[in-house]
Amino acid sequence: MSTTHTTVGQRHVRAITERSLLAIAFVIAALEGYDLAVYGVSVPALLADASLHVDKASAGVLGSVVGAGMLIGAGLAGAMMRRIGALRLILASCIIFSAGMVISASAQNVALFGAGRALVGLGLGVVLPTLLAYVADLSVPTHRNRNTGIVMAGYAAGGLAAPLLGAVMLPGVSYRWLYLIGVLPVLIILPFAWKLLPVPPVHLLRTGKIEDAHRLSESMGLPVPVLTVAGKRHLAGIGPLFSPGVATATLLFWVMTFCGLLLVFGITAWLPTMLQASGYSLGSALLQTAAMWVGVGVGVVIGGRIADAIGAKPVVIVAFLTGAVSLIVMSLNPNVIVLFIFMFLSGVGFIGSQILVNGFILTRYPDDIRGSGLAWALSFGRLGAIVGPSLGAWVMTSGLSLEWNFYAFAIPAVLGAIASMLVPQVRVKTITLPAATNAPRTGIPEPEA
Repeated sequence: MSTTHTTVGQRHVRAITERSLLAIAFVIAALEGYDLAVYGVSVPALLADASLHVDKASAGVLGSVVGAGMLIGAGLAGAMMRRIGALRLILASCIIFSAGMVISASAQNVALFGAGRALVGLGLGVVLPTLLAYVADLSVPTHRNRNTGIVMAGYAAGGLAAPLLGAVMLPGVSYRWLYLIGVLPVLIILPFAWKLLPVPPVHLLRTGKIEDAHRLSESMGLPVPVLTVAGKRHLAGIGPLFSPGVATATLLFWVMTFCGLLLVFGITAWLPTMLQASGYSLGSALLQTAAMWVGVGVGVVIGGRIADAIGAKPVVIVAFLTGAVSLIVMSLNPNVIVLFIFMFLSGVGFIGSQILVNGFILTRYPDDIRGSGLAWALSFGRLGAIVGPSLGAWVMTSGLSLEWNFYAFAIPAVLGAIASMLVPQVRVKTITLPAATNAPRTGIPEPEA
């Protein structure tokens, strides 16, 4: 895929190689994974910081604040993606969550720390659905699950970096440095993103630049995107998701993201603390958490390739069930070797299940509602992100047996698997555009298992 330039207003349509696209997206996703995971890593240090007066209950609230910010951010992404385009949203959101990390690092009281985490959540809520939809828009259909899996392996790499850095730095170095470190890569990647990333063909079509959409699609070897009748229903991007042939899948996707994000945020906020409560040292707990993130990275790449071959649905079901089984095994307080093995496997179930759900959504919806569909699913799912950390805090302070720290998260994993099984095919009518295309016009995605 060679680089070409076509003038569109004041901006060029740029073809980009798949490798360059994935490299930039990988780094941005790594920033999100790090910024999310760093809180769970820093919770033991926060509890020990007398100046902030954080206890377990308020730590749960602080974890939920990020989910609340992400709920708003994902909703904004769903409402604004059609209007201003994915590229601008991606760049703006990177600046927003980096500002939140700086505030968190310098906060001298709980309120300011919480404000910083809320700002981080707002930026992360915008960037995740926007980035994944953007990558899917610029990927050939047979590579969409694989490419979104590779991007989210970046998310796992960032999540892995947080506990590894924590294990090296804590408690000898202030946890505040963990937050500042998360800002540095943004300063490096943003200029490259602005210079190299193109406006995707689907947004060019929406804004009437049909010829440019065709040229860019052809230069990158992509099928020209399809516009559908459903996509004409604006309503802040949510209307198309409840049109005939789409609504049932939308509701089930929302249930799946609720369960998936409850696991992601509940586990990342409390896993090191849960393991410490089960008798493991802080260093051991952080290394076991790192093993989980390695499992995420390996699992989502392999899972994405399998999903491209056999369909996303069975892969998502297996991921959710893997998470449930892993939690039950952890509740038995196994020896360290067994725990490390299941921590590795659990990465697919705890974090990978939601990552693979994202790919499922992106490949099941038609081209012109793919981005808003993922954004609104993640917006609703952020309710699970809010519930997850608070659920963990409630169980840990409720007087229930230690096993319930794990059972409480196994239940939504099973519910996520059930919802995945029930997702139907999406079928909507297409719109005929005045220009010829280099691909068949069909609003019905390729069948999946």
